[in-house]
Amino acid sequence: MSVMLADSPNAPELDTVRRSLRAAKHAAEEKVVADLLRAHGLTEQERRLIGARAVTVVETARSRRSELGPLDAFMQEFGLSNQEGIALMCIAECLLRIADPSTADRLIAEKIAQGQWDSHLGRSDSAFVNASAWALMLTGKVVDLDQGNKDAPGLLKRLITRSGEPVIRAAMMKAMRMMGEHFVMGRTIVEAVAEARKAKPAGTIHSYDMLGEGARTWAQADRYLKAYADAVDVVGKDAGGKGPYATAGVSIKLSALHPRYVYAKQDQVLKDLVPRVKGLALQAKRWDINLTIDAEEADRLELSLEILKALAEDRDLAGWQGLGLAIQAYQKRTVHLVDWLAALGRATGRRFMVRLVKGAYWDSEIKFSQIQGHADYPVFTKKAATDLSYLVCARRMLAAKDAIYPQFATHNAYTIAAILHLAGSNRDLEFQRLHGMGELLYSAARDTLEQMPRVRIYAPVGTHEDLLPYLVRRLLENGANSNFVNAYMDPDVPVGQVVADPVGQLEALPVLRHARIPVPPALYGAERPNSRGIDLTAPDVVAELQAGMKAALERRWTAGPIVGGQEGAAGARPVLDPSDTTRTVGTMADADRAAIDRAFTLAEAAQGAWDARGGHARADILDRVADLMEADTPALMALLAREAGKTLPDGVAEI
Repeated sequence: MSVMLADSPNAPELDTVRRSLRAAKHAAEEKVVADLLRAHGLTEQERRLIGARAVTVVETARSRRSELGPLDAFMQEFGLSNQEGIALMCIAECLLRIADPSTADRLIAEKIAQGQWDSHLGRSDSAFVNASAWALMLTGKVVDLDQGNKDAPGLLKRLITRSGEPVIRAAMMKAMRMMGEHFVMGRTIVEAVAEARKAKPAGTIHSYDMLGEGARTWAQADRYLKAYADAVDVVGKDAGGKGPYATAGVSIKLSALHPRYVYAKQDQVLKDLVPRVKGLALQAKRWDINLTIDAEEADRLELSLEILKALAEDRDLAGWQGLGLAIQAYQKRTVHLVDWLAALGRATGRRFMVRLVKGAYWDSEIKFSQIQGHADYPVFTKKAATDLSYLVCARRMLAAKDAIYPQFATHNAYTIAAILHLAGSNRDLEFQRLHGMGELLYSAARDTLEQMPRVRIYAPVGTHEDLLPYLVRRLLENGANSNFVNAYMDPDVPVGQVVADPVGQLEALPVLRHARIPVPPALYGAERPNSRGIDLTAPDVVAELQAGMKAALERRWTAGPIVGGQEGAAGARPVLDPSDTTRTVGTMADADRAAIDRAFTLAEAAQGAWDARGGHARADILDRVADLMEADTPALMALLAREAGKTLPDGVAEI
């Protein structure tokens, strides 16, 4: 399904925009991008002007290379464009995902031994990067090694042989924690606020993110809730009552506050979670600081919006303008989401603080849609499309200044220059960057662009137990060689390529999607179509499925032995619903001896004819059977649920 963009963010009513938002989730990418290309509103001359300003920012930053922060330098050196960077990502992912120590040991041994770590020695001006080339991959602490030693692979292999993989694994864990500390503002909110006072320029404000990736138990959820509550009080006391725009705030993840934060549990989640989040919001209101609901996976957006809507409509929170939401430009529906937030803000008398980000779950969103057999992906497959979506969303946010306070989180010089151009003389907005990254970029932007607004720092807070998931996301997000962070200080990459205009990039493409990432139904190419799944997090889709299942259960179902094309019904008996034995699913007849004998006779006679059809013809018949089963999904799922107690996800998977 494709959805045209509305002409104006003021036109549609709340429910109308919500329907458009839902319909756009898995819309055809080519159509969505074509709509965005018609909606950006920038002339070719304006885009050239934006590009020229972005070039100036990058050239200024490159001329001050010695000021580059340690993490920016690390991303440039160990990105996904070289074997060592890929090995580092694999190791980080390994330490996060693999529970079996022996498996982790083998992967670490393989990746470390294969890397040419010595090739990175002395290539960076950053002492952190040069130390990392040895220390990060060996012991996790700075060591003084002979710069002339170029046998890094041999040394690594000897270390593994002499020390054993468990020692290397322990060193890797320590190394990852060491690197992660550069991403984290402090172990506790008290430490983080104290550290924030040292930030330059003076008056820099922060958004504190208490690290937490989705609670699995209520004990974990309670621990995260207390951490959020403590953070709101500490930040609020430090804020001095200056209001949510001018002072620090706190970001929260809803999945950290409920162990079953999934759409299938929507009613229970809303019952449990709305009071918890309202309590935090009331705290933030008392201190007059902002509380932002962070962005998560695409399938959780519907739940997040329901909770935001409940808070926006709550009279106890009236008069407080610090309620916020982070939104992701890489999702196809985000333009409609901006319109929905503007409509909700006007309907409830609020001005939401909206943080626009590019998005950090791209890999998993792509893979999940492939597994589920969705019609298309919820995210764009081309980075230029995400960059374009960001600009269109930014234009909508700036146009809705009565209902949205815009916060633009980006580490991209072209995006910064474009936002300022779109804003005109308006400076009632802010930029955001990650703690430990982007300092030189924004310093260069302040020195070269007119009237830069404030830059808020997104500052993670937590201990190493909560660090690795966040760290892996940052490495994957910023380590790709197509990412601005990875390339803008690389002298081998032309500045014009670094600040490429996404509109021009997309207009030059023959197809407005990635040529090597087929849509999920075409995942297996000419071999066979992928099985079609059902998005059980989409309310309209679920409602249609349940209506089909209900209609199917009103039919009279019979089952019996089919022999020679005839279904036998002799001796039929009722089949009862095991969850409610007063309910009859249908009737079933068993095969008797005569039916079995006749079936064998017919099978023997037909064997030659079946063989004679050939493999392709037989495969076509089986494919046709599969197509018929897939077309009758609601009825089959109804029987699976009623006869075998299958849940909806189980039913989809079985079909």
